[in-house]
This record gives sequence, structure tokens and C-alpha cells, in this order.
Amino acid sequence: MIPDVTTVLSGVAVVLLAAFIKGTVGFGFPPIATSLLALFIDVKTAIVLLIVPNIVMDAIQMVRRGDLLATARRLVVILVSGAVGTVIGTRLLVMLPPWVASLVLGAFTLAFVALNATRFTLRVAPAWERPLAPVAGLAAGLVGGLTNTPGTTLVIFFYALGLPKHEFVRAVSLSFVVLKLVQLAAVAHYGLLSWGLLEVSLGLTAVALTAFWLGLKVQDRLDQKNFNRAVLIFLAVLGLWLVLRSLL
Repeated sequence: MIPDVTTVLSGVAVVLLAAFIKGTVGFGFPPIATSLLALFIDVKTAIVLLIVPNIVMDAIQMVRRGDLLATARRLVVILVSGAVGTVIGTRLLVMLPPWVASLVLGAFTLAFVALNATRFTLRVAPAWERPLAPVAGLAAGLVGGLTNTPGTTLVIFFYALGLPKHEFVRAVSLSFVVLKLVQLAAVAHYGLLSWGLLEVSLGLTAVALTAFWLGLKVQDRLDQKNFNRAVLIFLAVLGLWLVLRSLL
């Protein structure tokens, strides 16, 4: 079903907010936009509408700074396992309600933030990055396919690795582009994507780019310490949001 005018206008406001936050901290567009847009339309339609804007914004982020090829080589295991998880998660989206995954993801996110709020900072040692990569990728894909929020799992993993700001943003963005392309193909395969929805999605993409650009300007002004603080604060809000959304 193609959304009516009122729904589209609501979607524009939602996308503007979520795109600005994404530009600022490098992630957060799917959970915010999906949750708010689902107030006006069913969650499956919301997920489909938001895939293309996410792909475009992440493509811009991943090529802005640094060595993209080096990042791609580092993340190849995460990307492959994430793609597999995304296909499975999208199948679960067709079959199951997504609230269970949202509850688990939100609780895990809040626990991670609580640990980092103390003097104990959860870190993944370099020696453990490769063994944990397929687990992180598969989990991100499964959650992303089911709830449209693959980023939270990956953000926690990349944050625990202690990546510098630009490497962190580039790693998140590259992962999103790959997983969202797989998700786009999966939703089309399962019959969730129509030409009408694709046209609306492209329109929302154009809207998102303005707010996204403003968010990038804010991100560029944040030093590493303040950027890390912004990431943790947003993770805390996001985790609480996911838990409340799944319970209400």
C-alpha cells in the first residue's frame, strides 16, 4: 500500500530528525526513523521506505575521509557474516513480530552503556577482533533484518575496539551500505517492496540529505572525547527507546 499525503508529510519530519542525528554521531537513522514512522504506518512498510535513504547517507559517510579499501579489508568477515544474517533476519521479519529482538537489543545496549558509565570501559583486545568478527556480523544482520537496526550491534563492537572517530564512522557506514543493499534485495525478493514504495523512498532520501549535511557539520566540530561521549549518550537513549517500544 502506498502511503497517503499525511503519512508522507509525517515521514518527512521523521526523516529530517533521524538524518540530522545520523550525520552527527554516524549512526541512529534506522531505529529512530523506523520507530517514529511506525506510529503512522505498519512497521514492515516503514522498514522498506527507510532502506534507500540509509544506503545513500552511509555511502556519503564512508567515502568522506580515510582509506576505504583498508577498512573494507578489515571488515570483510563482518560484512559476509552480516549479509547472511540479514537474509535470515528478513525472513524472520516476514514470519515473526520484531518486538522480541528489540527488547533483547535494547537491554544489551543499556547494559553496555552502564558498564562504560563506570570506570570500567568494555574493550575488545586486538587479538579478539578477528574471532569475534563473524559473531558480531551475524548478530547485526539478524537484528537488522528483523528490526531494521543492525547498527546498534556493530556500533557497540566498533566502540569496544576503540576505533578513532573517522575510522569508527567509516566502519559503521561501510557495514551499513553492504547490509542495507542485501536487505534491499531481500525485501524485494520477499515481495515487500513495490514501485510505489520505492518512489516514496527516493523522495524521502532527497529530504534526508539536507538534515544529514547539517549533522555532518556538527560531527566535524566534535573532538574525539566529545564524540565518544555523544555516542554513549545516544546509545543510552536508543537502548531505553528499544526496550520501551518492545514493552508498550
